[in-house]
Amino acid sequence: MRFFKRPVQPQDNSDEQLLKAYRDTRDLKLLGKLYEPYMPLVYGVALKYFKEAEAASDAVMAVFEELVRKVHQHEIKHFRSWLYALSRNYCLMQLRAGKKMETVGLEDFMEFTPVLHPDTEDKEQAMQALERCMEKLTPAQQQSVQLFYLEEKCYKEVADETGFSMNEVKSYIQNGKRNLKICLEKNGER
Repeated sequence: MRFFKRPVQPQDNSDEQLLKAYRDTRDLKLLGKLYEPYMPLVYGVALKYFKEAEAASDAVMAVFEELVRKVHQHEIKHFRSWLYALSRNYCLMQLRAGKKMETVGLEDFMEFTPVLHPDTEDKEQAMQALERCMEKLTPAQQQSVQLFYLEEKCYKEVADETGFSMNEVKSYIQNGKRNLKICLEKNGER
């Protein structure tokens, strides 16, 4: 799809007429006719934010879909400036949504990988090392880690059983897990 063809200079009067006609009839051809001269503008805004031609092209189509819904929800006095704001907001929302998706490394995701899946055949030795390190945890951490990881209870069940608050349970589990990892690495028992 090519957006940098010679843009037609839109007329404010024709924009208002096309917008009114679309609102009255909901004919997508009218909205397309209104939108077409502004496609290079939308493409430029999207390219500025996304820095990729393909993402900018996709945004031009996505903004049109937004336009179909939002044109009926807003009072639009100047279509060009309103469309610019709509395009900018769409791009910003897409960028924000992309930042929320965190990537987690496999080692962060797998709990006690060396203990639960030891490289050696001696699983008994790995479990003994885990037990020795568990004894070094505070009683609250021991109890929380035991219930959460070994008895596979959820945070709420651990909190109900121990009497700790949810925040305390989360903290005890997180700190206990970190302390276990340090202990296993430090003592070469990993």
